[in-house]
Amino acid sequence: MSKQTVLVIDDERDIRELLTITLGRMNLLVESAGNVSDARRLLAEHSYDLCFTDMRLPDGSGQELIELIAREHPQMPVAMITAYGNMDAAVNALKAGAFDFVSKPVDINMLRRLVQTALRLSSERHDGDDEAAVAPAADTATVQRLIGDSLAMQQVRATIAKLARSQAPVYISGESGVGKELVARLIHEQGPRANGPFVPVNCGAIPSELMESEFFGHKKGSFTGAQTDKEGLFQTANGGTLFLDEVADLPMHMQVKLLRVIQEKAVRPIGGRAEVPVDVRILSATHKDLARLVDSGHFRQDLFYRINVIELRVPPLRERREDIPKLTVRILNRLAVEAGGDAPRLQPPALKALLDYAFPGNVRELENILERAVALCENGSIEVADLMLSARATAGADDSADDEGGDDAAAGNGTASGSVGLDDYISSLEREKIMQALLETRYNKTAAAKRLGITFRALRYKLKKLGID
Repeated sequence: MSKQTVLVIDDERDIRELLTITLGRMNLLVESAGNVSDARRLLAEHSYDLCFTDMRLPDGSGQELIELIAREHPQMPVAMITAYGNMDAAVNALKAGAFDFVSKPVDINMLRRLVQTALRLSSERHDGDDEAAVAPAADTATVQRLIGDSLAMQQVRATIAKLARSQAPVYISGESGVGKELVARLIHEQGPRANGPFVPVNCGAIPSELMESEFFGHKKGSFTGAQTDKEGLFQTANGGTLFLDEVADLPMHMQVKLLRVIQEKAVRPIGGRAEVPVDVRILSATHKDLARLVDSGHFRQDLFYRINVIELRVPPLRERREDIPKLTVRILNRLAVEAGGDAPRLQPPALKALLDYAFPGNVRELENILERAVALCENGSIEVADLMLSARATAGADDSADDEGGDDAAAGNGTASGSVGLDDYISSLEREKIMQALLETRYNKTAAAKRLGITFRALRYKLKKLGID
């Protein structure tokens, strides 16, 4: 079997020699160039499994080489060598198609891990043509967890396959319940880090005073209660992926520390004297408008640009209604398997009601609606009444229903004509707000009560009164 080949492009002889020696010890064949013109000639004459390029070169920039490789050699992973702390250049390189970056002075252990990851990716790509090498992953059972044949979901799956090839940070945007964590898992599982850990963390669920210890770890005796050394989430995710869910909930002091970790690729445990290198891909998500939070000063702009190198929007369920029947069948079958019985039949009027529903809680809400309907239905037949859908969240009630124009939507539901009593209308509003709070807190009733501004006892009473619990 022939050796895998690497092209190193850097105008500093010391860097070229360091990389040549290090990569040679990994049983790789290394060729080098000191400028853009020599690199272009080598790229035209030979095929490489991996490329490293410096950003500043005597006759041009590494950025134009990265763009050239992305355009003419898409199967070749390329990593950028950047000056210490020059994250703007690293981000631009990642946006242009770079696989990853390494900072000067080069950390040899970090370099080896990067090379191993890149070569695994290169091998996968060379199993077939550029697109075909990735296509098989899109047909696996893993990707089928992302259910739907709509154009929107086809585009999401295609984007996931592309993002899996890179190590660039990805920001996954979308409303609550659309499946952002599932998308993050698929990016991880289809990429070269698939054999490494996938560590999800809900940033809004960690108390502020414990965040630094949870993320970076601590040394024994570093604070009261630190009876043993503890690894943080970054160390746990080493060699894999760290998924920061609800990243918008990070307090400002943690945003600063997270930015430093992303830039330095190292963490310092509380009480530790030295930084610990970490090889982690960062994926993040939130249902909030992160750009708006940046504009209002609640989220650091520099961190936003670091984690939002590539954005993937996951569409809400109301934008892919054609997927609802298939999703419904899959969910009902899963519930039947869990219960050890036959799947109930969804009657046509009930399916129509689902198709007309706006699903403010998206796929997660559909799962909850069907689980409740299975419990309520008689003789294995789900009727419209068993769904207990919120009266206002219908296909005709868009986001404007919560604004000044919402009265028209309410009238469309019969309240203006008197066909629905005031008590019923108020109950429907209460149900909607309570369901929204439960969905946003993942059915943590204590947290939902706090979000609603009522006591836990009052929430429990309302759940019983409205038949939600």
